[in-house]
Amino acid sequence: MPGVPVKPYLPFRLEKLSLQEYQKRRDFSRSPEPTARKQSSTKGNIYSIQEHHASRLHWDLRLEKDGVLLSWALPKEPPGEPGIRRLAVRTEDHPLDYAWDRGQYQMLADKPGEEIVFRIEGKKLSGTYCLIKMKKGENNWLFFKKSSAS
Repeated sequence: MPGVPVKPYLPFRLEKLSLQEYQKRRDFSRSPEPTARKQSSTKGNIYSIQEHHASRLHWDLRLEKDGVLLSWALPKEPPGEPGIRRLAVRTEDHPLDYAWDRGQYQMLADKPGEEIVFRIEGKKLSGTYCLIKMKKGENNWLFFKKSSAS
């Protein structure tokens, strides 16, 4: 219903990281990026990872939730094997049109504000992955692949 706020499911969905923030940070007359809009995919569980050549090379990790892509920037290449941990910095939500290198994910568990465990089935990554919040009040998370024995 228009005008009724959507209650977020995931604990790390912060208002300051909304699509409005995405829209505010871009000049669409100079950028090919899609404009901000909420929408739904057919499955509702898009996962995306892509190499992003911005002012600094990094990788963008995205998970669909509530009509947007929740987003993290990884300064180093994503871990393909267990035992490798990467910093993941929470960034503003992105529109679903931003999902390149698509795959699917399945939420396995989440501890509000602490840990998210999900299974990825994508072209570049597959397996069970974790995002763990590093400190309260900050946007830094730890991203890693769990071993199949976990």
